[in-house]
Amino acid sequence: MRNVAALPSPLGRILEETVRPNGLHLKKVSVPFGVIGIIYEARPNVSFDVFSLCLKSGNACVLKGGSDADCSNRAIVKVIHEVLSQLGVDKHVVELLPASREATAELLHAEGLVDLIIPRGSSNLINYVRREATIPVIETGAGVCHTYFDASGDIVKGAAIVNNAKTRRVSVCNALDCLLVHASRLADLPALCAPLQDSKVTIYADEAAYQALEGHYPSELLCRATADSYGTEFLDYKMAIRTVADIEEAVSHIYTYGSKHSECIVAEDKKAAGYFCAMVDAACVYTNAPTSFTDGAQFGLGAEIGISTQKLHARGPMGLREITTYKWLIEGNGQIRK
Repeated sequence: MRNVAALPSPLGRILEETVRPNGLHLKKVSVPFGVIGIIYEARPNVSFDVFSLCLKSGNACVLKGGSDADCSNRAIVKVIHEVLSQLGVDKHVVELLPASREATAELLHAEGLVDLIIPRGSSNLINYVRREATIPVIETGAGVCHTYFDASGDIVKGAAIVNNAKTRRVSVCNALDCLLVHASRLADLPALCAPLQDSKVTIYADEAAYQALEGHYPSELLCRATADSYGTEFLDYKMAIRTVADIEEAVSHIYTYGSKHSECIVAEDKKAAGYFCAMVDAACVYTNAPTSFTDGAQFGLGAEIGISTQKLHARGPMGLREITTYKWLIEGNGQIRK
């Protein structure tokens, strides 16, 4: 919250400004959305993040947390209300709804009262909100994240990147789910995966990768991949591996199985890295850095209200600027339209 408080206000920024030939002076200025509804599940820290971002950006927020964290959320909002009252700020700028399905349904249909809904949580929650809401929704989608180890990849960098992306925090949306390996680098796969043993990561490998790892990775942690191994957000100490013939096949795999969240290439070949960055359709595309960096605080945003995987309005970590919209201010001097 202190990080967010220290950031400049996102409001009143002049995004565009021009004077037309007829003398009209136009300015495009950032303004709040109004009232933002946030539906989230079991992480009460979201209450602090959302409140601080919404307050700083001039928005009111309606929080709808999950039942598992309801007591924590109520304690958090109680403290926030007390502090706001002490400072003479209307405490109703933040409200917490009951942790019930009925409250969720009411929020999703609060037309004229709520301007925007942002769901945070599982793919089931996000899909439900997208289907049921009758007010605008920004999707913060599930993360099915890949790392592609190119023919030109550095093995030391790659091992560190894969390990960090997979094991730093397995239960978050930016965690690695699938490693794609260029066929010419299969001999390096044991070294690439070696650090994963310390965290007891279960690997689901295709046949070529399985043979490369057999005898070099704990047998109880090495399994053959099935069709379900790809496109799965594991949220656990589990990871799939697939061998690809070239970078085009890696990009095709990501197109088929990715969720447009965060993708990575490990490559020393700048042409390959450039191709990957241009062709992969995701909110965040990394070269020689792990997907674990997809985070509002890591991007210098102070905090995040979610990580958008859609293309309309905002994409990637959503901080203060991403929860504002704009309006046009037009100043004239009696001009009339012919």
